[in-house]
Amino acid sequence: MELLIVIIVLALLFDFINGFHDAANSIATIVSTKVLTPFQAVLWAAFFNFVAFFIAKYIIGGFGIANTVSKTVVEEFITLPIILSGVIAAIAWNLITWWKGIPSSSSHTLIGGFAGAAIMASGFGAIQLNIILKIAAFIFLAPFIGMVVAFGFTIFITHIINKVRAKIVVHTNRISHQNVRYVIFAGRQRFVELMIAAHSMGLGMGINSIADLPDWVAFACFTAISLGTMSGGWKIVKTMGTKITKVTPLEGVVAETAGAFTLYLTEILKIPVSTT
Repeated sequence: MELLIVIIVLALLFDFINGFHDAANSIATIVSTKVLTPFQAVLWAAFFNFVAFFIAKYIIGGFGIANTVSKTVVEEFITLPIILSGVIAAIAWNLITWWKGIPSSSSHTLIGGFAGAAIMASGFGAIQLNIILKIAAFIFLAPFIGMVVAFGFTIFITHIINKVRAKIVVHTNRISHQNVRYVIFAGRQRFVELMIAAHSMGLGMGINSIADLPDWVAFACFTAISLGTMSGGWKIVKTMGTKITKVTPLEGVVAETAGAFTLYLTEILKIPVSTT
């Protein structure tokens, strides 16, 4: 029981770090284009990270992505020490990349740590290689999908821009850029507790699948992510918002909309991808 408590505490810590690490990049375009102040942006993002629990629970109808993460290791090889090792590895890597200001995926970090611990303990037969390869494929496919969608949105928006006055366009872009925030956070499910609680061996307590998950577990995770988002993550915001390319309000709304479309697509497919 003591080990379980340690894992839950570390899992919530992982979610908190995820909030200021992985979620911070999602507000980068809003901050860099001065659509919102940094304080307004983190409050906006934190609010929708919190609301995402209710969207996932009552609108989407479940936590499919978290269920996929829980299946990266064969169930019989999932033990509390394996989960503990995976969480510690994920926390360590997230802190290193945050310190360096490098955007990276908390989902993939967690999957890698979880799978790595299982391999070291029981060999490659302990992991679901087909699931891991599918997830790995979308590390490359997700940016490509986002890019293609962004091409289409850019053509559509610039066509509209050519037909209206510049003053109206600037105002419209700023409103659209803010409204797309809720879409990004509706698809976030990066929390360890869902993976832990879905496993019947070693935990029991009547929890045999994601469907049996108590609401307080997911609620606590989303709350931790929201608090983490409010704490900042400005190094990653700076990298995403200023160091990759100069972002205008037009490019900002296109990037956010294309990212949201990609996240919803992968939500349907139940494949974890990076908001980055």
